[in-house]
Formats: sequence, structure tokens, C-alpha cells
Amino acid sequence: MIYCGIDWAEKTHDVALVDDTGQLLAKRHITDDATGYELLLELLAEHGDTEENPIPVAIETSRGLLVAVLRTGKRKVYAINPMAAARYRDRHSVSRKKSEPGDALVLANILRTDMHAHRPLPDDSDLGRAIAVLARAQQDSLWNRQTMANQLRSLLREYYPAALDAVAPWANGLCRPEARELLKAAPTPARAARLTRSQLQAALKRAGRQRGIAAEADRLRDIFRAEWAHQPPLVEDALGKQMLALLVQLEAACTAADQLAEAVEEAFPQHPDAEILTSFPGLGIQLAARILAEIGDDHTRFADARGLKAYAGSSPITRASGKKSSITRRWVKNDRLNHAGYLWAFAALRRSPGANAHYRRRREIGDWHAAAQRNLFNRMIGQLYYCLQHHKLFDENTAFPTELATAA
Repeated sequence: MIYCGIDWAEKTHDVALVDDTGQLLAKRHITDDATGYELLLELLAEHGDTEENPIPVAIETSRGLLVAVLRTGKRKVYAINPMAAARYRDRHSVSRKKSEPGDALVLANILRTDMHAHRPLPDDSDLGRAIAVLARAQQDSLWNRQTMANQLRSLLREYYPAALDAVAPWANGLCRPEARELLKAAPTPARAARLTRSQLQAALKRAGRQRGIAAEADRLRDIFRAEWAHQPPLVEDALGKQMLALLVQLEAACTAADQLAEAVEEAFPQHPDAEILTSFPGLGIQLAARILAEIGDDHTRFADARGLKAYAGSSPITRASGKKSSITRRWVKNDRLNHAGYLWAFAALRRSPGANAHYRRRREIGDWHAAAQRNLFNRMIGQLYYCLQHHKLFDENTAFPTELATAA
């Protein structure tokens, strides 16, 4: 067996090849372009890399063009955690020296000695990986939108509390089109107090509102013309200009989130596992796409449901030392999948009587809300694993048997 280790960087990469005895067979410094990738493939071919028997590769990343080139064919690519690679480095040298060629050699030796302890990148389909890109981007855009909304809200509290009072009854508050149109029309409280009923109605119509426009305009007019504390006029105008600058960023974040959501809705239903995922209570297209993005569509990736639960961070972990033993939540996990699972469990409470009953039982025995949610997610992701393995849709009576629950 020949093993390959690659220490990657932004512009160049270091490659090392070792055999079963740990002897260095070859090393190469390549560039991060098509020429460098071709040199890498030629180096692997010179040492026996074939389509039937490819050389396994260890690298400290799971994405990028270099990884895409290496994943062609049946080659197994192992994404080694940089912290794990640093620990392996200490096995070969106590002087704490570090170099790029040395790191490539360490990665190659990791596969030589402990390949059984590491997992190759899953063999996901191209459609599954495309959905993962879109779902993660849409999730990032939502987080970015919320960050911008929080910054805008903090600024409005300093000089424009009437605007916050005006958008308080609306879902999503400052992220709504009506809120953005109102702030464009009146960036300061002084200008908002001068808005007429017809101007307010026009702003609501531009935002796309179709019902209750007159009543909403009257409510907004009363709020803006009420008594509020004010900053000095010059300071208020300056804060209004700062607010408009933040509003441009918020509007861009809202547009990006909406466009990416449309892309997910177009791509996700084409996947073979989409019907199974959306059959679960609480999983719509967006949330189901996030789940699929993190677990992938390679059904051999996890040996059993316990592996998936540990990856999601839903199952507890036991720490025992001497006479002390404790059971706590997992801190090392896939944060994106864990976040999606929390939303999934919360949404399932209204859509599934069995899930709601399970949550209530956990609360009655003393679990806090987050612990009960995590326990419900742990159970439902185990059910999802079973359904994906056996190509079955979710069934409420099978997932949460009423007779057994009553007896318990």
C-alpha cells in the first residue's frame, strides 16, 4: 500500500508519499492551479495509482477544487482534523518543529498507522452536494440577515423608538418589506411625524401589502405623532444617515435569503430522499434540505443510528474517571445539523401528537426545555435513519405507539 498526505495552503501544496514501512517514497511542491493538479495526478500514477486501486489521500480540508479533483473515481479522501494532525506531529518530534513538507509526511503516516480510525469523505451524489451548497448558503444568509436586523434595532433604540413600536406587531419585525419601506420614507422621527395618511398607505402598498392598509396606516400615524424623546436635530439627522446605510445592507441580506430559498425549493424536490424527509412532522422543504445537506445521501456513511445521533450532538456522552461519572450533552458535533434539529423538534410539537406527548413526558420527569427538545430530536433522527435505510415514509403510529405510551 502507498499512502499520500497533502498539506494544503492558499497558493501551493506539499505532497508526500510513504509505503507500508513508513519510508518516504516521493515528495513534491505543487501550485494551486490546473498545472499543479496535473502534476499531483501524475505523481500518484507513477507510484501505482489506478482507477481500480487508487491511492488514499489525507488532507486537512473537505472542500475546494483540490479535493474535487482528488475525489474523481473511486479514490478515498480522508479529511483529517487539524487538531488531530497536530497531536500526531508530536509523536514524531518532541522539539515542536513544524514545516509544510513535514506536515504532509505526518498526514501520510496517519493513514499508514490509523486509517481504520478515520472515515473517508462520504460518496454523496452531485445533486446532494449541490443541495448542501444551497441549503448552507441559505442558512448563512438567514443568520446574516438576523445580525443586520439586530444592529439596526440597536441603532433605532438610540434615537427612533417609535419605529420599533410601529413594527412590533409584525412577524420578523424589521426584516419585513413594510418596515424597510417605512424607514426609507422616514429615516428620522421628525420626518415620520410629518407623514400623511396617504403617504403611509403608499409605503405599505409599495411593500406589497394588500389588506388592512387603511387601518394599518392609521395605527402607524398615531404612533409616529405620539410624544417621544428626541436627539438634537443635527445628531438625529446623522443617525438617520447611518440607519439608511445599515438598511441597505439589511435589504441585500433579505434579498439574498429569499433568492437562495427559491433555489432550494427548486432543487430539493428533485432528490430521491426528499419525499422521505418531508414526510416527517415539522420538516418543510427548507429545514429538510438543511438536514440532507449535513447527513448527505450516502446511506453507508453511518454504521448505525448511534453514529448519526452522535454526529448530530443529540445523544448524551458519558465521562467516567475513577469513582466519578457524569452524563452531559455533546459539545463536539455538527453545529449546523444540531441547530436544524432543534428547529425540527420544536416544529414537530404541533404537527405530531406523539412527539408532543414525548416532550411532555420528558418535562414531567424533570428535563428542562432544551434537554427535552434534544431528547425528542435524538429519537426522531433515529427514526429518520431507519426510514432512509429502508426507504419508508414516516408513520405516526409506528414512531409513537399510543398503546405503549399509555401503558408506560
